[in-house]
Amino acid sequence: MSKLIRNILIGVLAIGLAGTAYWGYTQKQEKDALLINAENTYQRAFNDLAYDMDVLNDKIGTTLAMNSRESLSPALVDVWRITNSAHGSVGQLPLTLMPFHETEAFLTKIGDFAYQTSVRDLDKSPLTDQEYKTLEGLYKNSSEIQGELRKVQSEIMSNNLKWTDVEMVLAQAEGDEPQDNLVIDGLKTIEKNAKSYGQKDDYGTAFTSSPKKITYDHINDKVISRKEAIKHAKEYANVTNAKSVKVTENKDGSNYDFYHVSMNVRDGENVDVDLTKKGGYPIYIINDRAVGKAKISLNDGFKKAESYLKKMGYKNIGLYESTQYQNVGVYTFVTELNTVPVYEEAIKIKVGLDDGTIVGLVAEDYLQNHKDRTIGKPKISEEEARKSINPKVKIMDQKLSMLTNDLYEDVLCYEFMGTIGNDTYRIYINAENGKEEKVEKMHEAAKVYNKVS
Repeated sequence: MSKLIRNILIGVLAIGLAGTAYWGYTQKQEKDALLINAENTYQRAFNDLAYDMDVLNDKIGTTLAMNSRESLSPALVDVWRITNSAHGSVGQLPLTLMPFHETEAFLTKIGDFAYQTSVRDLDKSPLTDQEYKTLEGLYKNSSEIQGELRKVQSEIMSNNLKWTDVEMVLAQAEGDEPQDNLVIDGLKTIEKNAKSYGQKDDYGTAFTSSPKKITYDHINDKVISRKEAIKHAKEYANVTNAKSVKVTENKDGSNYDFYHVSMNVRDGENVDVDLTKKGGYPIYIINDRAVGKAKISLNDGFKKAESYLKKMGYKNIGLYESTQYQNVGVYTFVTELNTVPVYEEAIKIKVGLDDGTIVGLVAEDYLQNHKDRTIGKPKISEEEARKSINPKVKIMDQKLSMLTNDLYEDVLCYEFMGTIGNDTYRIYINAENGKEEKVEKMHEAAKVYNKVS
């Protein structure tokens, strides 16, 4: 009898230990899931902030090359809107335990200056020499913050740093105790620089504009099934085998109907594809695999992207812009009609320069704006169009192109490539009336940063 009792007790203890182990395992899984979710939120917020500063710097730069109220006011409104977006990104970072208000104050000053300048009648009260100098100062200061953010971003990527570790270091630090963390050091440098900008300049509040509503109403193809969505997703993402596949549909309130296909290819690699329900056209493709050291050139990556587009059935597509970020080539293609580029019909492709595979695609603009178009003839000469350009701009090249104005109307333009100092701009002059339609600052190749000191 005692042996039976002993066996029962051993069995109960074994079950208890197994239950405890299982409980500990599930608790760890839940904790890991929370950490992963927090890390993803922080990474997305920081990358959004870095992107906002890229766009903000470019937008401020374009204002320096503008010469008309019609272009300058909307550009300043864009500056105002982007600073608001950057504020939102800062607010999502784990910085409650580390002062970052000098940087936020700097963004607010940019927004205030842009707002107060954009709402006045620039025909009656054009920019003064002092305000132009202020814009130049903003451009320089935002360039420096942009560079520091890119350094921090480079540190995070090259050293596999985690924002949750940053949060832990900040939480454990006491008072003015030094915090040994590369990310914290980089952010402190940004904060210090932002404070110095505020002491030097007085820029003179936040604004959000409604973005264009995204719809694909013009697509008249039949609605595909969930099974067809998986087939299309695998084809567009070049996935032959997947460990698991999950398909979800858009919720009520979306501006368009789509399928989201999520595929687990292998450990550490997931591929997500959004496709229109009508026709199954890809809207986004995101492959989150770790891209290794670059083994092919940016030009070789372009050939891979071009070949991919042709294979997928895209026609009359030409390269508009290419940039390299770390080990990834980013290529923007646009429709070309009789050699005239149509910039609203754009597709962006990301290529891993380690093996030349497609790791990302954004076809939102192409799907939204693709339609039958006719290229007319310009009503003014190229020489007449040149007269509308800021005399500070040194013109290097020109051609015809088509873009869409703020009323979403197609506009045939003379596109001029020009420089001011070390910066290069694209300037679009309406080929019918000589109006300055748009000014863009050209991007430089991404810099490779050393460790933050």
